[in-house]
Amino acid sequence: MEFTRKNKQLLSRKATNDGHGENSPYFDGWKAYDSDPYHRSQNPNGVIQMGLAENQLCFDLIKKWILENPDASICTAEGVDKFKDIAIYQDYHGLKEFIEALAKFMGRVGGNTVTFDPNRIVMSGGATGANETVMFCLADPGDAFLVPSPYYPAFARDLRWRTGLEIVPVDCKSSNNFRITRAALEEAYEKAQRSNINVKGVIIANPSNPLGTILDRETMRSIVSFINEQNIHLVFDEIYAATVFSSPRFISIAEIIQDMDCNRDLIHIVYSLSKDMGFPGFRVGIVYSFNDVVVNCARKMSSFGLVSSQTQYLLASMLSDEDFVGNFLRESSKRLAKRHHVFTKGLEQVGISCLKSNAGLFFWMDMRPLLKEQTVKGEMELWRVIIDEVKLNVSPGSSFQCLEPGWFRVCFANMDGETVEVALDRIRKFVLQGKEEDHAVPETSKRWQKKNLRLSFSSSRLYDESIMSPPMISPHSPIPHSPLVPAMT
Repeated sequence: MEFTRKNKQLLSRKATNDGHGENSPYFDGWKAYDSDPYHRSQNPNGVIQMGLAENQLCFDLIKKWILENPDASICTAEGVDKFKDIAIYQDYHGLKEFIEALAKFMGRVGGNTVTFDPNRIVMSGGATGANETVMFCLADPGDAFLVPSPYYPAFARDLRWRTGLEIVPVDCKSSNNFRITRAALEEAYEKAQRSNINVKGVIIANPSNPLGTILDRETMRSIVSFINEQNIHLVFDEIYAATVFSSPRFISIAEIIQDMDCNRDLIHIVYSLSKDMGFPGFRVGIVYSFNDVVVNCARKMSSFGLVSSQTQYLLASMLSDEDFVGNFLRESSKRLAKRHHVFTKGLEQVGISCLKSNAGLFFWMDMRPLLKEQTVKGEMELWRVIIDEVKLNVSPGSSFQCLEPGWFRVCFANMDGETVEVALDRIRKFVLQGKEEDHAVPETSKRWQKKNLRLSFSSSRLYDESIMSPPMISPHSPIPHSPLVPAMT
C-alpha cells in the first residue's frame, strides 16, 4: 500500500483517475467478448459481439474497387512511383485532392443540398479525436456541454477525460420516442445554471447513437434557435449520415442553417468515414466549423492526430470515383435495411419490440417486459444473464444514460450472415426456456429459468432466408485483445 501511494505521487492525475469512463457495463461487455469470443468452428459457444457499431456489410465492394485500381495505393507496383511524394511531410491542411474529394462526399451524403467548403475541413484521428478537438476549441476545464440522453457511452472519454469538461444530460423519454424537445433543453440548461455550471454548448449525434433515429427539420430548427438565443455552441456529430436506409432522408445541420437567421460562428460539425464507409481503422475524422477561429485553432491541434498521407492518397482516389461512390451508398443502404429487418422482425416474432428507426448500425431494443423490477438493478441482472448465459454482448441502456431501465443497444452490421442466424437462435432458445417453467429442462438451462424471465413466443422461424445479406469476408468481428485502448464506438 505504501509503495502504491508513493508510486501514484510520481504520476499525473490523468494516469491515476478513472475519468476515461471504462468502468461501465458498456466496456464490461467488450471484456466478456474479448475473453471468450465466438467463432463458428473454433469457439461456437463463445460470446457474440453485438456491442460494436462497425459496418462490415460492403467490404466486398471495397475489395473489388481496390483490385481494379491498384495505382491508388503507393504500396503497389502500379503506384510505387508516388511513394516518396506521399511519404514525406505534408501540410496540416492535408492532401488537396483528399480534402476536396471528402468535401464533395459529405455533400453527396447530405443529398447534395449543401456545398461543403474544403477550406473548412480539419482532419483528426477519427471522430474520437475530432470531438475532443472541438471541445478544446470551444470550452475550458469546468465548462459543460448539454448532451441529449440516451447518448454514446464513450462521450465521457471523448468530451471529458483530457479536456476537463463536464456533461449535463438532457433527459429524453420513450413516451415521445426519445425526441429532443426545446423544453428538455431549457430544463437542463436552467438546472445547470442553478448549480453554477457554465454551459458552453450542446452536442448532438444525428443520426442518433444508440437510437438509430434521425432528427426532423422542425426539431433541428428549434435546437438552432435555442443555442442562438443562449449564445452557446452547437456541435452536430454526423458520423452515421450515410447509414440511413429508409425514409425520411438525412438532413445535415449545414442544410438547416442555410435559410435561418442565426450566428453561424456557433455551428460545428464532426464527421468521419468510420461508419459510413466502414473504415474505423483508417482513423479519418473531420472537424467542419463555420467559425474561422475554430478552424484555425483546430488545424493547429491537428498535428496531434493527422490522417496518414498514405490513407489520404488512397481515399482521394476512391471518393473521387463517382460511379463507385454512388453504387456503394446505394448498396450499403440496401444491405443495412435487410439486416435491420432480419433482426427486428426476428425479435418481433418472439415478442420483443424495438424503437422504430431508419439509420445507424444498431437498433434500440425494448426488454422492459423481461425485467424482474423496473430499476437499473433489474436491468443489470437481465444484462448479466444475456452476457453470461445467452452469450450475446448487447449494451444496457443505463450505460447510455437512459432514464428508463430495460432498453438495450444491439449492433447488427459487424457480423456475417451465419452469425446472425446463431444470434437469433440463441434469443429464441432464451425466450422459449422462459416458458418452460412447468417442464423439465437441461441442467445447463435452469439458471435462465431462475431469473424468472417470461415472454410469449409465436413463431419457430426467426428469420427469412430470402432477405439475408450475403456472407461477409470476416467470420467474426476483429476485436483487439484490449478493447479499452482503441477508439471504438
